[in-house]
Amino acid sequence: MPFRPRTAVSGAILATAAVLLCPAAAAARPAAAPAPPGWSAAPAPGAGAAPRAQDRPFFYLEGAPGTVLADRLSLSNPTGRTVAVRLRGSGAGAWLTLASKEVRIPPRTRASVPFTVTVPRDAVPGDRSGALLATGRTDGRAAVPLHLRVTGPVLSALTVEKVSVHGAGGSAVIRFTLVNRGNTVLRPRIAVRADGLFGPVLRRAARTLPSALAPGRAVDLTETWHGPPALDAMEVRLTATAAGGAHGAATASYTAVPWGVLAAPALLLAAGAGGLVAVRRRCRGAGRGGARGEQAARGTDGGARPSGDDAADVAAELAGTGPGARG
Repeated sequence: MPFRPRTAVSGAILATAAVLLCPAAAAARPAAAPAPPGWSAAPAPGAGAAPRAQDRPFFYLEGAPGTVLADRLSLSNPTGRTVAVRLRGSGAGAWLTLASKEVRIPPRTRASVPFTVTVPRDAVPGDRSGALLATGRTDGRAAVPLHLRVTGPVLSALTVEKVSVHGAGGSAVIRFTLVNRGNTVLRPRIAVRADGLFGPVLRRAARTLPSALAPGRAVDLTETWHGPPALDAMEVRLTATAAGGAHGAATASYTAVPWGVLAAPALLLAAGAGGLVAVRRRCRGAGRGGARGEQAARGTDGGARPSGDDAADVAAELAGTGPGARG
């Protein structure tokens, strides 16, 4: 068939126009997935706690806190060249210890790599997930899932501690500490109430705290009480609850007294003290005046001064002519 340039050009123009008019269709084609590595990683057949199928799709281990669990990873290299693979754990696999962190697999060979999982003594009972990652030095990566169940009794326990109440302007600030005494993660709920001398003054319904509380952890919290009574003696009670039957409560005393009530007795005491000082000064002045008059009636030696008649009698007796003189 003879070549027709006009027809070829027209076809090229139509093809270009189709691409320009439908760019989304051209871009919608998915990119080709990377080719899997020539080697493979999988749980070793027949090992592990469960399942015990000959070809296991994942690792499954279970044990109590403080125990050491063992298993094996199988690496296969069906290619005709040596493959170097690096190994590490993620998630619950962070508790994993490998016999070797890098393995060289000869051509058409299978290698078995032992490893152990040490469950921490403070691990919370429950299920964990993770993976054992194998990465080729030059090509590919494989991830083998790891499922771990930590066995043991579940304990939910919660305490409320260090409760205090302090006034701040027209409000009061309630401070307290929540402590997770159990071995499960808790999402506590806190309720607040206060009772005064004449009845309840605060009722705040339980509300869930915004963050979870891990086992063994403590968190310091505050509650703001707007408009508490200005004159009352109150008992403030905080109650914390969480799933699993966790319950804790604590109380603190709070006395609100206005400044004027405190200032009035002080002023009365000051006025009374001032009056008492004035009375004492007056009494001292009167006592001093009487003493001076009495001293004026006495001699300079402190004895009583004789009157006029007494003085004449005394002088006569001294001369021997008085009534008391002897013959």
